[in-house]
Amino acid sequence: MKRAISVIVLGLLALAGCGEQHSDLKQFVKDSDNLPRGRIPPLPEVKPYEPVAYNAFDLVDPFTPRKIEPPKGAAAGGGLQPDFNRRKEPLEAYPLENLKMVGVLVQNRVAHALVKAPDNNLYRVRAGNYLGQNFGRIVNVTESAVLLKEIVQDSGGSWEEKEQSLQLQE
Repeated sequence: MKRAISVIVLGLLALAGCGEQHSDLKQFVKDSDNLPRGRIPPLPEVKPYEPVAYNAFDLVDPFTPRKIEPPKGAAAGGGLQPDFNRRKEPLEAYPLENLKMVGVLVQNRVAHALVKAPDNNLYRVRAGNYLGQNFGRIVNVTESAVLLKEIVQDSGGSWEEKEQSLQLQE
């Protein structure tokens, strides 16, 4: 029984000590109610949306590739220019730098080059065939290269010949 009384007395002393805890915090909360209040600025005024008309439909789109077309009246003018009316060959769909020469065949004393396209198809070409997107016509096929002449348009709109080669890839 002495033990029960001592436990009760210790519990009452512990509860009595809790009454004064955090008195400084309670005083701060009372004092903060008397402090001047902060002012929140009003929201900024929202400007109404004004649509802008897009008037550049007639301009050239810089993100689409342009097809080179003959200048008006070029057919009658003569001079160097590609034949726009001939049928395109399969290897003219690819840029020259994407084509690879992988071998040479000789049949009836005519050299044929084996050209691999980016789609992994293998084509047999010879002098007179066309390669690349710049109207490149094959001039000669050697054991190590395909020699061709391209017809390119300069900034002034006139056409000029440019020699290119496609080297054998080992």
